Order: sequence, then structure tokens, then C-alpha cells
Amino acid sequence: MGIYLNSSSIGFKRSLNSEIYVDKTGLIEKTNALLDTEQKFICVSRPRRFGKSMAVNMLSAYYACGEDSSALFDGLTISHTASESVQCNQSQHAGFSEHDAQHG
Repeated sequence: MGIYLNSSSIGFKRSLNSEIYVDKTGLIEKTNALLDTEQKFICVSRPRRFGKSMAVNMLSAYYACGEDSSALFDGLTISHTASESVQCNQSQHAGFSEHDAQHG
């Protein structure tokens, strides 16, 4: 058994409970298509304030091995696609927003 980083869905739950939430679960289907290929290492890079943390929290919740997060995705775009089954995969999330805020 491996060690799983970021195996919690807390960050994505916060996003879902926000007043403004834009469903970006279509990214999960694109990610699923890359998992068993040479392109399986994915870097989520976007300009400042464009939802990188939310996207990474969503992916971490979807692929979490430590808990069943399937209920979080009910009614979202991914629940209507062929790749809707939640999979357990290793994911790593290295965030720098705290560092940027302190040294920005």
C-alpha cells in the first residue's frame, strides 16, 4: 500500500458550498483519458486567480483513496459521462499560494 498525499475532499467541499461555483468537472474526463498514457503527469498551470487551487482540490477529491467522495460529484458534469466512476489514484498537490501571500 502506498502513501497518498492530499487524500481529503475538504477543499472541494468548500468550493461546492460557495455562493459562486462553476462546474469544471469536465477536466476529470480529460484527466482520465491521460492516466495510462505517457502524458499521465499533469501540471495545472493557469494565470493568477483563475481557479488552479479549486481545480486541483477537485481532482484530489475525485481521485482520493482515503474516503468515498462520489456523492460530491452527483449532479455535476462528470456524473453524466462514461468516466463517472470515482477512481483511487495517487495524486500530489504542491501549493505555493501560502508562500506567495507571505513573500508576495
